[in-house]
Amino acid sequence: MSDAAARPLALTLGEPAGIGPDLALAVWHRRRELDVPPFYLIGDADFLGQRARMLGLDIAIEAATPAAASRIFTQALPVVQLPAKVTARPGEPDATSAAAAIGSIDAAVADVLAGRATAVVTNPINKHVLYRAGFTDPGHTEYLSRLCQRATGKTMMMPVMLLWSPELAVVPVTIHVALKDAVTQLSTQLIVDTGRIVARDMEKWFGLKRPRLAVAGLNPHAGEDGTLGREDIEIVAPAVAALKAEGIDARGPLPADTMFHAAARATYDVALGMYHDQVLIPIKTLAFEHGVNVTLGLPFLRTSPDHGTAFDLAGTGRADPSSLIAALKLAARLTARTPVA
Repeated sequence: MSDAAARPLALTLGEPAGIGPDLALAVWHRRRELDVPPFYLIGDADFLGQRARMLGLDIAIEAATPAAASRIFTQALPVVQLPAKVTARPGEPDATSAAAAIGSIDAAVADVLAGRATAVVTNPINKHVLYRAGFTDPGHTEYLSRLCQRATGKTMMMPVMLLWSPELAVVPVTIHVALKDAVTQLSTQLIVDTGRIVARDMEKWFGLKRPRLAVAGLNPHAGEDGTLGREDIEIVAPAVAALKAEGIDARGPLPADTMFHAAARATYDVALGMYHDQVLIPIKTLAFEHGVNVTLGLPFLRTSPDHGTAFDLAGTGRADPSSLIAALKLAARLTARTPVA
């Protein structure tokens, strides 16, 4: 067994009032049927036991260290205990929610950087809950990059959010910003930096020797030669030219409305969109249940389900674990091929 295979995945608790705990419990309960790789959950064993009983799941939960997790996993859900108790009820975030969600992420990143875990898999957080507690980052992606920089003392590459599924892989160049701000923030350099990271990490993690990048235009019909705006001529096209000059297989700007049918998807490996919904709507239409969020540009692999906290489903047993299963399996598959340094 390789070192990567021997080490478990670190799974974060996510927002405790959301469906993250439900999904983790359900996946472990069906671990043999689903053939999921070993993981440990960073949370509160008592809280998880209560949630399991609420869901009607007969689950053994055992306090663990990352080193013991793979051995324990076959018989019990390994839980690395957070310092404080978690008390949030399904759909009802409380004073313990933010500390639990952030503490779980912090511990997972520390474990993977120290070599105790193979990769980080994150359950969904609720940013509104975190903002009320003083959280300042736009989302998981940016917070993970800041954690790495603080832990290593090294300036991190810009984090890039990849949404991956067997049907389609996409990257939004601007991420969690209002549409009007996405237009003002978009620059040739930002597109070039994003394309470089995508090309590098698609080779590093996914084994694509020369990934094909399809770059969407910002405006309808990629601006129609400036008739519908000059951004595609003045910002996007120079970025594509710069990427090509570096030997990266990139083409564009392409009209986004014709990029996502089956024949078009067969011509590229990753689609780069200029703003969030331009590329997230297509992938969530094609792969809502099994899409995986992958953060590129970090010194380790991070995956996550491609959905939110779903407060209305928490505690009901009706949440679909497909995306978490896909995130766990993808993390294990990619790190088995590419051990974290």
